[in-house]
Amino acid sequence: MRIVFFGDVVGKPGRRGVARCLQALRAAGEVDFVVANCENSAGGVGVDPGSARELLAAGVDVLTSGNHVWAKREIIEYMNDSDVLLRPANFAPTTPGWGYTVKVNRRGTPVAVVNLIGRVFMNSYDCPFRAVDTVLESIAQKAAVIFVDMHAEATSEKVAMGWHLDGRVSAIVGSHTHVQTADERILPGGTAYLTDAGMCGPRDSVLGVKREQVLRRFLTQMPGRFAVADGPVLVQGAVIDVDEMTGRANAIERFQQVIE
Repeated sequence: MRIVFFGDVVGKPGRRGVARCLQALRAAGEVDFVVANCENSAGGVGVDPGSARELLAAGVDVLTSGNHVWAKREIIEYMNDSDVLLRPANFAPTTPGWGYTVKVNRRGTPVAVVNLIGRVFMNSYDCPFRAVDTVLESIAQKAAVIFVDMHAEATSEKVAMGWHLDGRVSAIVGSHTHVQTADERILPGGTAYLTDAGMCGPRDSVLGVKREQVLRRFLTQMPGRFAVADGPVLVQGAVIDVDEMTGRANAIERFQQVIE
């Protein structure tokens, strides 16, 4: 089966880019299951119910998130009722929502999706390594195919998680930095790995934000509001081929596409 993961979706341009890219992929018959990180899909920071529904209507099966997931307060109630919009599993146990889910692809094969968040250069969260161990115990009998989104800042923490999960999950792909890395590989145990999938958002920007606003912040060190940039949309992510019976990955490939 073929899993497609879209890196951090930034605002309306990112949502439009994902929809356009998915339409083309589905027309070519190249998609069995789709995951996208949506934590910046509403106005560039956070996710709201409308943004989530738009991405799901475009063909995304499961949405993951990260440290910005609570930026829009109206998402809290939505997450309590949703098993396709995840928050990191190593958030506090009392946090609304779910850190993992098991859904079926278009042929009826169960696919588990796990959302984690890192701690290095981030806020204080529960240990993602111990949290994922607990999650895997819960889903061991439910799905052979397991996809993990590791939302983290430090590349070292993501690489370490890759080795921690090698042979235990089908794929682990990082998110959060909005910058795609070039280190995709199949680890010795059969797990597909990529440190960061990149972003889906305005290409001529600073991580999706209007570049003049970010430059002003760096040059003056003064606070200011950020807005999502305009122009061509860069759509980045990864495609992973997985053996449905064993859960082992056969291939992983980065992709990036510019949509005018």
